[in-house]
Amino acid sequence: MLNSEIAKMFEEIADMLELEDGDYRFEVRAYRKAALSLNTMQEDVGYIYKKGGAEALMEISGIGKGLAGKIIEYINTGKMAKHEQLKKKYPIDFENLTRIPGIGAKKAFKLYKYLKVKDVRDLKEVLAKHKIRDLEGFGEKSEEEISKGTALLESSKGRMPIGNALPEAESIIKELEASGLIKRSSIAGSARRMRDTVGDLDILVTSDQPGKVMKLIPKLSQIKSVALMGPTKTTVRLKAGISCDVRVVRDESFGAALQYFTGNKDHNIKVRQVAIKKGYKLNEYGLFDKKGRNLAGSEEKSVYDKLGMEIMDPEMRENRGEVELSIKHKIPRLVQLSDIKGDLHVHTNHSDGSNTILEMAEYARKLGLEYIGITDHTKSEYVAHGMDDAKFAKHLAEIDKLNSSIEGVTILKSAEIDILKDGSLDLSRKTMEALDYRLASVHTNLNMNMHDMTNRIIKAMESGYVDILAHPTDRIINTRNPIQLDLDKMFDAADKNGVALEIDGYPDRLDLNDENIFKARNYNVQFAIDTDSHRDTHLELMRYGVSMAKRGWLQKKSIINSLGIKDLIKRFKINKTQ
Repeated sequence: MLNSEIAKMFEEIADMLELEDGDYRFEVRAYRKAALSLNTMQEDVGYIYKKGGAEALMEISGIGKGLAGKIIEYINTGKMAKHEQLKKKYPIDFENLTRIPGIGAKKAFKLYKYLKVKDVRDLKEVLAKHKIRDLEGFGEKSEEEISKGTALLESSKGRMPIGNALPEAESIIKELEASGLIKRSSIAGSARRMRDTVGDLDILVTSDQPGKVMKLIPKLSQIKSVALMGPTKTTVRLKAGISCDVRVVRDESFGAALQYFTGNKDHNIKVRQVAIKKGYKLNEYGLFDKKGRNLAGSEEKSVYDKLGMEIMDPEMRENRGEVELSIKHKIPRLVQLSDIKGDLHVHTNHSDGSNTILEMAEYARKLGLEYIGITDHTKSEYVAHGMDDAKFAKHLAEIDKLNSSIEGVTILKSAEIDILKDGSLDLSRKTMEALDYRLASVHTNLNMNMHDMTNRIIKAMESGYVDILAHPTDRIINTRNPIQLDLDKMFDAADKNGVALEIDGYPDRLDLNDENIFKARNYNVQFAIDTDSHRDTHLELMRYGVSMAKRGWLQKKSIINSLGIKDLIKRFKINKTQ
């Protein structure tokens, strides 16, 4: 998929323009907005251009004529002249260096200018010699944080967030299906289980012409190189930086192969043990009796049925007790994307979002949502253009006005209220009481110890002015570790104070993660699955939050935004009176 490649170039161009003499603020902003759109789109820009040309590209949020031209240039030539021109002047690996907390474009350039740091390897060398602390604008504490961030980046090397990996797999399948050679296809492996990060991709297809499929794979637009090619399996390296196995299986074995290549190792061992106890043999080709007769294999469900088991959603197949429940036919009906009635964490151009309130609401209506909660930032989040109480008064008045004119979707008044260092909230009580509900989160002083951070968050929840705790652990995948929290105490406080815990579906966050969700089920905690959208198309990211909820075994009854608008408002009003 070309999106991530072009987005990386746009981000690097923005980074390098920030270092140029002159006022490039608007150009920098345009490149960053375009990169954000491309990174979170689920459709390949290559397909969009092929289908509708430059005009179709310019329909993408943040893409004007100039940027559309650069996308077309890259599609046609594999290069972007603007990027190459600036790269000669700034030979720095901005992509990886700026993923480390404490290093932005300007600091990356300073490290290059004074310490000759071009990439992470150079950075590790100067860190080992403690050279950074002596640079103006850094210091010993900064050096320590950069060292921690570098270690995290190195440890996550080779793993891609599911929000980037899944569209890559989907685009490969789309191209394969367009060839006319494929009968059935599916993503398998950890991407099908929707793990938050994946190490590689697995794709299964059926075809009467496996040889032609194998020859087609190296020609796909996503492929960088071929590592291995056989008669029914090809392993490739994608331009996006991850490897992918494409297997052609017989149609009568497709279900068995899907079962075999989906569950994690421990899940599969347990399922095979069930087969052995029944006198069967289970592998990727099918379920066989002692005489070698194939009893099931064409459909995945038929394999589980023949074993006397209830099929479960792929997200559950992690050996967390699902096999035992399956044998008893007690698999819970997990929350589905279709259960979600609205999104309660959405930003607009009133703070750091890209679209107007009306544009976000109209896109939500287009997706079939009943309601949308506008949660722009409060004043302490000044880097996100957070608003004070006076600005919120005008903001809320605009929402009231829009609600009186728009049909088919309700716009709820809210805010993403900063939880300050002492646990107080970043809006006046008067303003908070004017909101339909209140979403609160931590954005600053993230290095507090566990005791103080836990007490900070609990104090906010006990104030009576928090309905949803947003991205509770504040992690950013492959970039920032979670804050230190006593999760049991936080879950208990959420339960006692009627605070819903958010599952932030934005692919870089996915917070709470599945392990913490699974643990929180021991408490009577409610959840909100949101997208943390900063532009209209981000509303489509809800599927990642729902999948994280499924990995944590959540059912519809635990999700507050599975409620219709009337029941949701009733719930929030009840919480206000508690």
